[in-house]
Amino acid sequence: MNEILSRILNAFELDSTPVTCEKYGKGHINVTYLAETESGRHYILQKINENVFRDIDGLMDNITRVTEHQHMCSSDPRSALTLIPAHDGRNYIKDETGSWRVYDFIEDSLCLQLPEVDEDFYQSAVGFGNFQQQMKDFPAETLHEIIPNFHNTPHRYRIFKETLSRDVTGRAAEVSAEIDFFLEREAEMATLQTLRGSGELPTRVTHNDTKLNNVLLDSATRKALCVIDLDTVMSGLSLYDFGDSIRFGAATAWEDEKDLEKMTISLERYRVFTDGFVRSCPGLTGAELEYLPMGAKTMTLECGLRFLTDYLDGDRYFAIQKPEHNLDRARTQIKLVKDMEANWDAMRRIIEELK
Repeated sequence: MNEILSRILNAFELDSTPVTCEKYGKGHINVTYLAETESGRHYILQKINENVFRDIDGLMDNITRVTEHQHMCSSDPRSALTLIPAHDGRNYIKDETGSWRVYDFIEDSLCLQLPEVDEDFYQSAVGFGNFQQQMKDFPAETLHEIIPNFHNTPHRYRIFKETLSRDVTGRAAEVSAEIDFFLEREAEMATLQTLRGSGELPTRVTHNDTKLNNVLLDSATRKALCVIDLDTVMSGLSLYDFGDSIRFGAATAWEDEKDLEKMTISLERYRVFTDGFVRSCPGLTGAELEYLPMGAKTMTLECGLRFLTDYLDGDRYFAIQKPEHNLDRARTQIKLVKDMEANWDAMRRIIEELK
């Protein structure tokens, strides 16, 4: 085993001496390893990306308090991540190689990149709904803001218009239709933030990265076990988590698909996810249920706006594999929003039927 990894692992309170440590998973932000000790017990070792996450103390404090609260809400130790402390009692260590943390590995679990059947998508909804329900009594306002204004859509619009006014790449003229699409919906896209400010929508603990692969399933039953990747846990709206799941999971094409005819919203998958989310999170308020479709639309439009902003700014944020990659991504999100608008009454009816 690598000498550096061995030294890092031995700084934590493992059950015995580590003997192997290999790269693990498909994450793009942190570097993740699976370690095994002499006893056969497994741990997850992660090097935290300090370029993305600047406030490591705040990030780890959020994760520590959230996971401890989750464990108090459930007798199943696999229902939440468990941090392993360092020998000095801290929840992570920092040395010349970076910042490192260790989790207990959740045995007999399954992580899917894409749903194999609708039930997998349903279980992802159950996982994120359970997370909301577990955290319903947690004081969300006490969490550190790891990424300021992450889902503040009016703030995203301010950045978009500033970028547009600079037009450093000279690309604005060629995408005037896309620019107009977003500007025409600016007022409506402030709805969630306005309702949060007035208190009509309650501030909650939100995961903020609700992809299928951030819910572990039981490998035997394929039922939701727990949510993982808690780096972006902050205070927000339940509609952020619901909406981003729909944007990703109910779309019928990849987010960089060039054939826009392939991109629609699957009302069946929308129903499947909504059913699982609502059933597993009975604490949602009437206002939250009413605005679930707006959560889906807002998160989709916000993501498209960010893609177009980055395209106008010279592709400085999102990794690209081709010259118009961010533009392709923006256009798929535009198409998905348009399809949601065309199916708006059906989306609202599904909520009424399920709530």
